[in-house]
Amino acid sequence: MNYLARINPWILIIGIVVGITSPSLLIAQETRPTQHVVLISIDGFRPDFYLEEKWPAPNLQEMAKSGARSLGVTGVFPSVTYPSHTTIITGRTPLHHGIYYNAPFEPNGQTGRWFWESELIQVPTVWDAVRKVGLKSASFIWPVSVNAPIDYNLPEYWSLEDGFGRIEPMREKETPKGFLAEMELNVLGKLNEKTFNGDYLNREDRTGEMAGYVLETYKPNLITLHLIATDHFQHEEGRDGPMVRKSIAATDRAIGKIIEAAARAGILDQTTFIVTGDHGFVNIHSSISPNVWLVEAGLMEDRPDRGNWKATFHTSGASAFLHIKDPKDNATLEKVKSILENLPESQKKLFRVLDREALDKVGADPNAALGLAPIQGVSFSASSEGTVLKPAKGGTHGFYPDFDEIETGFIAWGAGIRENVEIQEMALVDVAAVVNYLLNLKMDLPESNLYPGIKK
Repeated sequence: MNYLARINPWILIIGIVVGITSPSLLIAQETRPTQHVVLISIDGFRPDFYLEEKWPAPNLQEMAKSGARSLGVTGVFPSVTYPSHTTIITGRTPLHHGIYYNAPFEPNGQTGRWFWESELIQVPTVWDAVRKVGLKSASFIWPVSVNAPIDYNLPEYWSLEDGFGRIEPMREKETPKGFLAEMELNVLGKLNEKTFNGDYLNREDRTGEMAGYVLETYKPNLITLHLIATDHFQHEEGRDGPMVRKSIAATDRAIGKIIEAAARAGILDQTTFIVTGDHGFVNIHSSISPNVWLVEAGLMEDRPDRGNWKATFHTSGASAFLHIKDPKDNATLEKVKSILENLPESQKKLFRVLDREALDKVGADPNAALGLAPIQGVSFSASSEGTVLKPAKGGTHGFYPDFDEIETGFIAWGAGIRENVEIQEMALVDVAAVVNYLLNLKMDLPESNLYPGIKK
């Protein structure tokens, strides 16, 4: 049978009237399980926030109970924000998508820049796929989204120059021009360093209001949204504390604003919410400064530009990655391995060494000669001076993703999702497959699994 004959003729007629002439777009629209996906990342999101009622998160807990939920999501290495968020929207590990850390390794010294620009992503994203099939997207404060193919975009970006703050640099990178001013006029009020500040919970409210306004006004097919408060306060207080509890409540409230916007727009029954995160959190008490070993061995200098260096450790969250100035300099690599092997047992037991084979297996930076993964409670530091072992406090992430505390969470709720489905274990690369299914994007996702049990 001709495939056009299988399409409802009324859909074809309506499509012609509104100017949709592509049969492939009409088929996709007819077969999509949902018309709108709101993909929310909660930075530092932990499964216990929705699995344990002690946390003040009624929206998340209700969505988890009535939708699909995971008991734990295995992340990437290092388990930090930018690589993880790029895995969420590509379904690939850092080895393939190219965003290896929050900040790229810079041979002449770290300037403070991060992986901001979407052009740095080496594989297709869900934003690319949405545009390819003629759908619309919006995004708010998502990492690595500057210049991304997004119709309504306020990316995460800041200037390295003093005095610019966070608001105006984002405004400069917005799409379309005047987008933030429109939201300020209609829903936010004027944003400044007091009314949109990560040190305070008002940022979560404003971010939720942005997404709610755009969903209700423009009804994009995909929204990607990044909420940060739970990460900020877990760094300060560890896994539990007064502000950690308040931050998850603020995050939950922001999500409630978006749900209400969908209801006001009359599209709640055509909308699916996916809530996930980038990593869990671990309380720390001590830090290790591995570059002190290299300075003592004459392989680098204690200078911001590393001086006349041959080897250096680039830290990312709790972990550290060895970079050799000349990748063919095997003598230097062997010298570093010897340093690590001959450390006192009291220090060696605080971390494990991951060789290139192990880094390839977990999908980490292909340019690193080896990696150091600490035990829980210990974090690596970029410092190249003082003692090797120093005190630390609060919480952090970036650990090798093979234990419960560093896992993140996953909830899917709404159109196209079965009710009350529990997934014992999944991977962060699998989130893209859920978006792909819901919007019928036809993405090639070789590392990503869609568990059919969540499909309605």
